[in-house]
Amino acid sequence: MASRPCSAPSAATTQGPAIASYIAGELKAKRVAIADDKTAYGEGLANEVEKTLKGAKVSVVGRERTTDKETDFKAILTKIKAKNPDVVFYGGMDATGGPLIKQARELGIKAVFAFGDGACTDEMGKLAGAAAEGLVCSQAGLPREAASKEFVDAFTKKYGEIKQYAPYFYDGAMAVFEAMKKANSADPAKFAPEMFNVSFQGATGKVEFDQKGDRKDAEMTIFKLEGGKVKPIAIVKNGVSSPFKADAAPAAGAAAPTPPAAPSAPAKPEAPKEEPKKDEKKK
Repeated sequence: MASRPCSAPSAATTQGPAIASYIAGELKAKRVAIADDKTAYGEGLANEVEKTLKGAKVSVVGRERTTDKETDFKAILTKIKAKNPDVVFYGGMDATGGPLIKQARELGIKAVFAFGDGACTDEMGKLAGAAAEGLVCSQAGLPREAASKEFVDAFTKKYGEIKQYAPYFYDGAMAVFEAMKKANSADPAKFAPEMFNVSFQGATGKVEFDQKGDRKDAEMTIFKLEGGKVKPIAIVKNGVSSPFKADAAPAAGAAAPTPPAAPSAPAKPEAPKEEPKKDEKKK
């Protein structure tokens, strides 16, 4: 995520518990199967989900592994189907998450599928089609629909509709700029340590980082894919989930105001009339 200064494994320590809390508390899952793509990101996220679910007394009925290069998931999905889970969590990116959920539906797996931010994209709908409908996933911070009014107004005026990650990239860039100001230098070796000392009000809320690189006291947003698009449905903070109310947030996806019409080109000056010749004057 753009508004984090450190590595993916660190994200797992906050994002994993958030999506797991939603699975246990809101989805009321009793039996969960977990799979990951063997990457630092996917495995780390899956480990945190498993740990949190077990702490919530949810039964983890299976733990399967694949790779981030795999395209055929039928073998692990057949094992998962035999466990009859309520929910399947996958730690990986959308490039593998899309084909995985599509193949799962082809095998007749009815469980709800859950993912982290690597697969929390509209791309899931493109890769899996109708099979992706109803999946839930998590992202750090507040959604674009809750971005600050100042950011929404400035962005839509210049660029139009706000894309999914725009507020996060903005806050990520601002965090770097703030660190540069603190270090009074554009040298990464000098400003990088200052990333842990920045504090400012960004598009997605107050931006501060702990020593692991996670945002302090940050919200996590839970999304659901509906109509081919991921849409925010809940905010998780300190392990507590509350419904996301779009009408209470700025309309971040609103179309940009119609720009004023460009001024018309100035009329070409008329060519000067030729003076009549002397012979014509005599006539």
